Amino acid sequence: MTKTKERAEGTCPLVYECRLPLSTRTVTHLAGLLRCHLKAIRSRWRVLPPGRIAVIVLAVLRHDQRLADMVGANNVSESTIRRWRDELIALLAA
Repeated sequence: MTKTKERAEGTCPLVYECRLPLSTRTVTHLAGLLRCHLKAIRSRWRVLPPGRIAVIVLAVLRHDQRLADMVGANNVSESTIRRWRDELIALLAA
């Protein structure tokens, strides 16, 4: 049996978008927590800015979005989003 990476004829990838009813204050608060944490651990950089990370994590938490679904549009791996999610939950719990 051989496997091909080509899509079947007439198929296209699906994209799911949603609007989150979030206040700017919520995103700013989470982004600020993350910025302080990154300074404290002397992290050099992240692929995305803290505000964008906060929005992705809130989308995962609010809509129970599958991590694999968030990967494609954000150009990061599933494990990275999982790490960000766990990191922000820990920051909020502290």
